[in-house]
Amino acid sequence: MGDPAGIGPETIGKAWSARAAHALPPFFAIGDMRAIGRVWDGPLVRVDSPGAVAGCFDDALPVLSVADAGEITPGAPDVDGARCAIEALELAVGITRSGSASALVTGPVAKAQLYRIGFTHPGQTEFVAERCGIARENAVMMLAGPTLRVVPVTTHIPLSAVSAALSIELIVAKARVTARGLVRDFAIERPRLAFAGLNPHAGEDGEIGREEIETVAPAIAELVAEGIDAVGPFAADSMFHARARAGYDAAICLYHDQALIPLKALHFDEGVNMTLGLPIVRTSPDHGTAFGIAGQNLADPSAMIHAIRLAADAAARRALAG
Repeated sequence: MGDPAGIGPETIGKAWSARAAHALPPFFAIGDMRAIGRVWDGPLVRVDSPGAVAGCFDDALPVLSVADAGEITPGAPDVDGARCAIEALELAVGITRSGSASALVTGPVAKAQLYRIGFTHPGQTEFVAERCGIARENAVMMLAGPTLRVVPVTTHIPLSAVSAALSIELIVAKARVTARGLVRDFAIERPRLAFAGLNPHAGEDGEIGREEIETVAPAIAELVAEGIDAVGPFAADSMFHARARAGYDAAICLYHDQALIPLKALHFDEGVNMTLGLPIVRTSPDHGTAFGIAGQNLADPSAMIHAIRLAADAAARRALAG
């Protein structure tokens, strides 16, 4: 459920309330049960194992409890809540890897609190990848909405460091994982990847930057030689209008905001963070803990609902493919 003081508990409860309207499959929460009860007045039931979920899901939201998070105050994160969030995440990864659950949906966490208790990963994505035995560079963050999917090649680094961090090898590796993920989790037989340039006007033939010529274009050529449908690099300011989006299945962007600004502008309440390249299905709502509105019955559950739905669909496709 993420940080128990954030909006994760509320959005999980509201997602259960909307289960019929959105045809959601049975799911259960992992974390401190009290966190949900303080912000949502729906029915809760404690379960001891995933096997008990299907039998009670129609009547109440099942919760698999971990050690309590101390005094929970919505909107007031602390280290006890961070420990609860990590314990819940660790347990959830193990359950999903074992096959007892078909997919993992992670609620938002407070990184500042996690760092206070010794968390050394940039985020939950890297933590889950490590627990799954996947190298960090082989776990790809995709942000998905109803009309747009984006993949940032670099993520949480300063903008001034992006150019030096880019390489042909990195771009090719991220794109390969993206293409495989679109086939495996979205049933897109021949994924189309469109690449953004780093500089304005995609470098204007080298006049305002050479990264497109020296790094991005060679990476695209390598991908095309492998049989991947890859095009670009394009000026990023012309890649995200409706006609452009119809021409690709995912946009490969070179830094964090280049990917997330268009996604959030188009699908702020529906965006889902999906990790490609893992042996398990993992999604997350593409929003933060929103401590400022926690406990006020203001949290919109749309992104959580979409994250559960996308996870279920991807898991079903994997099961069908064997």
